[in-house]
Amino acid sequence: MIEIDDVSRLYDGRAVVDQVTLTIQPRTVCVIVGTSGSGKTTLLRMINKLVNPSSGSLRIDGEDIAGIPAYELRRRIGYAIQGHGLFPHRTVAQNIATVPGLLGWDRAKTRARVDELLELFQLDPASFRDRLPHQLSGGEQQRVGVARALAAKPNILLMDEPYGALDPVIRAKAQADLLSIQRKLGTTIVLVTHDMEEAIHLGDTIAVMAHGKLLQSAPPAEIIARPANDFIADLVGSSERPFRLLSLSRVGDHIEPGTASGAPIATTASLRDAYAELLWSARTALPVTRDGEIVGQVTLAALARLAARPQ
Repeated sequence: MIEIDDVSRLYDGRAVVDQVTLTIQPRTVCVIVGTSGSGKTTLLRMINKLVNPSSGSLRIDGEDIAGIPAYELRRRIGYAIQGHGLFPHRTVAQNIATVPGLLGWDRAKTRARVDELLELFQLDPASFRDRLPHQLSGGEQQRVGVARALAAKPNILLMDEPYGALDPVIRAKAQADLLSIQRKLGTTIVLVTHDMEEAIHLGDTIAVMAHGKLLQSAPPAEIIARPANDFIADLVGSSERPFRLLSLSRVGDHIEPGTASGAPIATTASLRDAYAELLWSARTALPVTRDGEIVGQVTLAALARLAARPQ
């Protein structure tokens, strides 16, 4: 658990982070979202002591990090940034092995961990282990950057705008990879972004900041349905609210009995995807498949009800 208690950071007398209190539950994804200058990156960097607070305290699993040497704390916390930050003259394997090397892991243990992570990110170790960063695509570089951050098996992973430089297709795949790996490893992730769409897609909790203040911290559905103020409502986008709500649920959780004609949709698709397909194909229902078998249908009427603001 990460506990941020009444934390402020001043620069030249101005509060860049202003009395923020936030609790991040273990094994969840907390996304800090806000516009440029909102204080979100400064808050993130205080968790691993890249920035020290002017006042307040931060605790990890009940331990005040003020008493932990910065180098020791950073070896326990993964950190991934926009543009991956790989060492250009070190191979993929050497990049991933950076923190295990600092911790004194032996060669066999390190190699096994490097190969394990490459396989986890669907990068064949035999093909990628000895490549240099410039020999990778942008998406591959980003995956290696996250793999490096996870190399020493940290309980916490901090991510600062990690996907901002990726094109939309690669970005969507990288986000899906992150959620899959987070579920497998149970890592607590704190991710900074300016993109509300990304925050809603990735976050178990969304913390919205502006002018150094924490305005609201809540699950995505609550942020969408009950924004605390007009600024948050504008970030969500009034015309996008029904579709954002639908994006939070899977088709498999809303299967209805019955049969429908035409191309099917998988249980793993989002309700937003199903709604878009219904509108585009001018149908009132879609057949739903699981493992290639038709298991029911999803209907336009049901999705319209689910897209309405919760009471």
